[in-house]
Amino acid sequence: MDLRLNEKAAFIAGASRGLGYAVAKGLLQEGCKVVINSRNEERVINAAEKLRKETGGIVFPVPGDVTDPNIPSALIAETVKFFGGIDLLVTNASGPPPGQFDSFNDEAWQKAIDLSLMSHVRLIKAALPYLKKSDIASVLTITSYSVKQPISNLVLSNSIRSATIGLTKTLALELGGEGIRFNSILPSWTITERVTQLMTDRAERNGTTLEQEIQKQAQESVMGRMGTPEEFANAAVFLLSPAASYITGVMLTVDGGMYKGTI
Repeated sequence: MDLRLNEKAAFIAGASRGLGYAVAKGLLQEGCKVVINSRNEERVINAAEKLRKETGGIVFPVPGDVTDPNIPSALIAETVKFFGGIDLLVTNASGPPPGQFDSFNDEAWQKAIDLSLMSHVRLIKAALPYLKKSDIASVLTITSYSVKQPISNLVLSNSIRSATIGLTKTLALELGGEGIRFNSILPSWTITERVTQLMTDRAERNGTTLEQEIQKQAQESVMGRMGTPEEFANAAVFLLSPAASYITGVMLTVDGGMYKGTI
């Protein structure tokens, strides 16, 4: 299938590793021009160089912390300077720290809101004038299946990512008439650095090993394993592409059957 992404311009937040990196690679393989972002300058520069070698595509690294209110607009401005506009926007950030409700103060909640909600809001707001000029405009927010099935010891993520889902659906309804599609992918446990961190925390609390916790969690999938970033990226690239032109307002679980609900 031709996804009709050749020469389209994309910005991807949180893309120096994990899910964001995999999406960047998938888009580059389809002929997109891509800006990748991370708050870690060295890591995002190295990631861009690796992506160039792997795909031969056009990719620029732009460091910046998306939790800083002033950074998202600067990131979008840099992307427009490189490409003249934006067709595809992927909003993504690492998740808040694990912990139970009574372990977090107001400051922790505010940091989590800036990370898991306001980073999406600010990036979309900054990119919107350029998306309105694109004939294939598409936005993908990366959240978590925890918005449908809360995960133990992740109260910040469970709570705040749900607001991003509400934002995504609302914008799909508000801006569909202007030709801009908004969707979200709700990944479950996927083999990334973030998941390794969470499984390590769980192993410390349970007195087990990282390998035991990964295997235990994998059994919640009907496939008996966790997903790979590449499997996530395949779904993301399709949703972003004009091949999915009649799909908007969708909250897609990419979870290997870990979510047990019907809606």
